[in-house]
Amino acid sequence: MSLTIPAPALIQDELELLAELVPLAGRDIIELGCGNAALARALLARHPDTHVTGLEVDARQHAKNLAAPQAGLQFVAAGAQAIPFSERSFDLVLMLKSLHHVPLPLMAQALGEAARVLRPGGHLYVSEPVYAGPLNDVMRLFHDEGKVRAAAQAAVDSTLRTDLWDAETEHHFVMPVQFRDFADFEQRMMRTTFSDHAIDDALLARVQAAFAPHASPGGARFERPMHVRLLRRAA
Repeated sequence: MSLTIPAPALIQDELELLAELVPLAGRDIIELGCGNAALARALLARHPDTHVTGLEVDARQHAKNLAAPQAGLQFVAAGAQAIPFSERSFDLVLMLKSLHHVPLPLMAQALGEAARVLRPGGHLYVSEPVYAGPLNDVMRLFHDEGKVRAAAQAAVDSTLRTDLWDAETEHHFVMPVQFRDFADFEQRMMRTTFSDHAIDDALLARVQAAFAPHASPGGARFERPMHVRLLRRAA
């Protein structure tokens, strides 16, 4: 008799999953590679007694973050591989689609830094996109992340073989990603401030052709598969 494997759950807001896994109220949290800090801002709206520090290496995004201050939220220009805080400063470290952006030779160092700044019993939440699915098929035409995403998972596997961490749980799910049209996709995914994808007219046409079957009058909707791993800092 064959077994039916259930499809991964659809999660609209990753903050809901995070809140189920770890306490957030009154915590000192650091996000490594915070981008526009959307989740951090939403978290603080629910838990104003929490403090979040967002690290970002993209100078243009960092400037935008500084221009939009919020109570309980501070921004620092720094990379995950060199966190400018003393040891045992935080209760929770977040890496939301950011570990695979750390330079390959520095991924292990970044995870070591996360362990250093966590208090014993604190958590590291690593959320990484899976290298699969229709959105990935379009993305890899101009930005193939197969190697770096595999390296990110291997780095987590490797650090779990040390005495720094205990593995608590992992989750597979999908998140919806919506674009108004191809112009929206191009602006958000192909013209990012932190990467130059060397887009010429021929490549732009190839990507647009791959995107077109997913477009409709209501926009283009994708489901991005995700993999979350929660690690606890050993005492």
